[in-house]
Amino acid sequence: MPLHHSHRHHQEQLQPRWSGVDAYFSGLLSPDDEILTAALLNSDAAGLPPINVAPNQGKLLQLLAQLQGARRILEIGTLGGYSTIWLGRALPQDGSGRLITLEYDPVFADVARRNLYRAGLAETVEVRVGAALDSLAALVAEGTEPFDLVFLDADKPDNPRYLEWALKLTRPGGLIVADNIVRDGAVADADSTDAAVLGVRGFFERVAQDDRLSATAVQTVGSKGYDGFALIRVIG
Repeated sequence: MPLHHSHRHHQEQLQPRWSGVDAYFSGLLSPDDEILTAALLNSDAAGLPPINVAPNQGKLLQLLAQLQGARRILEIGTLGGYSTIWLGRALPQDGSGRLITLEYDPVFADVARRNLYRAGLAETVEVRVGAALDSLAALVAEGTEPFDLVFLDADKPDNPRYLEWALKLTRPGGLIVADNIVRDGAVADADSTDAAVLGVRGFFERVAQDDRLSATAVQTVGSKGYDGFALIRVIG
């Protein structure tokens, strides 16, 4: 059996255990409430792909935003708004916070808006529809106030360009979180021709070359399989 097939089979054997541990941690520390559960059910009913973050990952995003003292958050890739709700709940309770989330698909955006309305975040969160690169350019052109945290969770081939725009929109001391960066381990394959892998590798090469950025990447296993995320602090 080829090595990669053996590796995949081993992952499939471990998947129930990974998911069980996720369920244990999430049940104790980041349980889905009625609003979050409804957001997932609504997304599923509308035919959205089940690629939202896991509950414990959503809680991690919320904690990171709170640790940042984030008042302004930018999300690139909305899907059904599940991660958006986690992030939106991290904003100041006095209503002074703002979250802008970018979604390419108008059907996804409509589902997200309904979920955010039910979560009481309709006045706090703006869903912008269109190609993210266009929306990012528009934000810069508008002279929008810099963001404290950026969550990057969109199509991977454009990750290097998303990073360039995010840097224009993030304050010094800001945090950029990039999801789905391990690509089932393929990120380490220098000979890969996969567009998503090339996008992620280009993203990391860009980060490594910039003295204004301090970053790390973490591999994860869980209910979403084998993956990981990057944390990038803008230090200048």
